[in-house]
Amino acid sequence: MSAETPAAPGQFTRRRLQFRAWRGARPFWAGLFVLLGGFPIMYFPYAHLQIGHLTLAMATTAGAGSLIIGVLLVVLGVSLWFQKHVRVFAGVAAILLGLVSLPVSNFGGFIIGFLFALIGGAMAVSWAPGVPPEPQPAQEADLGEGGAPEGTLPVGGPPAGGTVENPYSTGPAFTKDADGADVPNDLSGTSPANGANGRHSAG
Repeated sequence: MSAETPAAPGQFTRRRLQFRAWRGARPFWAGLFVLLGGFPIMYFPYAHLQIGHLTLAMATTAGAGSLIIGVLLVVLGVSLWFQKHVRVFAGVAAILLGLVSLPVSNFGGFIIGFLFALIGGAMAVSWAPGVPPEPQPAQEADLGEGGAPEGTLPVGGPPAGGTVENPYSTGPAFTKDADGADVPNDLSGTSPANGANGRHSAG
């Protein structure tokens, strides 16, 4: 067993992703349809159908014209893959060649080549390169000190020897009493500590 065998699936996936990116940057399916449309148009006028001992020749007087139309469709299909800026010209030319093949090449290769050329040409004309998505701005909250969002109180109360500003009040959240202990700053006058017992003093 070869040592390079485990790397084969990863290489196949990478090649497949590269082909997908290459295919998405150009009118791939339009070129494929136009390319396939050229083969029946240039094949049927030179083909011979064998029925028992009877040989049926499908050649027409315009066999050279059928060959030219088929070769041009193949060239246009390849051009759509490698020269995507000519997609409008190639699409219109493929539609016109498909229409010309109706009276020239056995009804456009028995309608098969005509339909392929018509659909591929329409897809080439309507194809447009994709627009890359715009980068979205990062919407993150502004972080204050210690990685916490601004406007939040630290866990555990105020720092030693100072006060913490409450963003929802007009004054400090904690004050120092006579003994140096932290007491909540109640501006309403309803704290039991000031002797009001939860009621406003009458004066």
